Amino acid sequence: MSTSPDLASGAPASRAGGRALALVGIVLVAVNLRTAVAALSPIFSQISVDVPVDSVGVGLLGTLPPLCFAAFGLLAPVLKRHLRLETLLIVALGAILIGHLARGLAPNYAVLALASVLTFAGMGVANVVLPPVVKKYFPASIGPLTSMYVTIMALFSLIPPLVAVPVADSIGWRVSVSMWAALAVVAIVPWLGLWMRDRRAAATAAPAASDSRLDAEPLPEISPALVGRVWRSPLAWSMGLLFGMTSLNVYAAFAWLPELLTDLAGVSPAQAGVLLSLYAGMGIPFSLAVPILASRMRSVAPLIALGIVCFAAGYAGLLLAPAALPWVWVALVGAGPLTFPLVLVLVGLRSRTPQGTVALSGFTQGVGYALGALGPLLVGVLHELSGGWTAPLAFLLLTLVVIAVAGRVVARPRMLEDDWHRTARDEDPRR
Repeated sequence: MSTSPDLASGAPASRAGGRALALVGIVLVAVNLRTAVAALSPIFSQISVDVPVDSVGVGLLGTLPPLCFAAFGLLAPVLKRHLRLETLLIVALGAILIGHLARGLAPNYAVLALASVLTFAGMGVANVVLPPVVKKYFPASIGPLTSMYVTIMALFSLIPPLVAVPVADSIGWRVSVSMWAALAVVAIVPWLGLWMRDRRAAATAAPAASDSRLDAEPLPEISPALVGRVWRSPLAWSMGLLFGMTSLNVYAAFAWLPELLTDLAGVSPAQAGVLLSLYAGMGIPFSLAVPILASRMRSVAPLIALGIVCFAAGYAGLLLAPAALPWVWVALVGAGPLTFPLVLVLVGLRSRTPQGTVALSGFTQGVGYALGALGPLLVGVLHELSGGWTAPLAFLLLTLVVIAVAGRVVARPRMLEDDWHRTARDEDPRR
């Protein structure tokens, strides 16, 4: 397998140094990929003093992460045709850095929203670029490295809700929002080092060696006919709906859970931030356990049922007795998205070929993030129209019906290619 010049040539110490720098860079990129998602919602009350934000405005800001992750994730492969992986990561981290600073300096809602788009655009590109970066520098350790950076992403989604309110109270909300730019500055350093190493290696390497870059390795080609069949696959639609309803609930919670808890449970903003961190942290053990369990189970129906039960119990608690045990209700709602890592592992388990995996992954995430973007906005509109939280929570409970219906299809041990073959037979004019 070919590698970049700095890893394919030179002394062993030089190769080891490049991989060590890449490992540090991968860790630091993962640290930056979720910091902006939950940095605003715990302190919207302080932000609105300087930048008026109503319920619909909060909902719109909550839709930006999944929308940008979907849109700029699709754009990343196009950019990858023209830029090296290291360059793409530097550009993505630069966008995150500028976005954080611009959010902290925003004089009005429009600038706050545009700066958020820039921040999430950088995160969306980096989401897509990290897997091929791991493959380039650590081709023999893709599984462990992927598990490592996904876990780091989950861990660092806990920190912003914990520190946002204390920092905003002591120094101001603008510092609380913009301070995450420091992490982006640190993360850029190793990638600048690797970029300069590649430039020096390319200047001295033979043309054949410099042309053997892993970052030019293409994804399996998908024909238009196969793409059309994916759109008519019950399995693909069920995967997309399951992923989408899970994302809808997750991003609605990140946008609205602090305000909901403040209103219904009577907690302080700081306590609401801690509870949002608990919500995010509940996903870590499930991210580690669910893929292993799913790969060993003939039917994943019990896992889907467990997710539905956790969601339902948590929402029911928030509706009926929010102030009694708010941390229990939040923990249950946070356990519900165990269907998120389940869908990600099922992309590989429900397809036989590389073409099928790529097609199913693209369709699932495209449909899923588009649906997920509706969550914060719809919850905000329902809250604005009703003046309370009963209608939004009832709506979230209704989404569990879709999860149950889609889950019945996904739970069966079937393959995407089986749907393709059925569609091909149906399209055969000789039949």
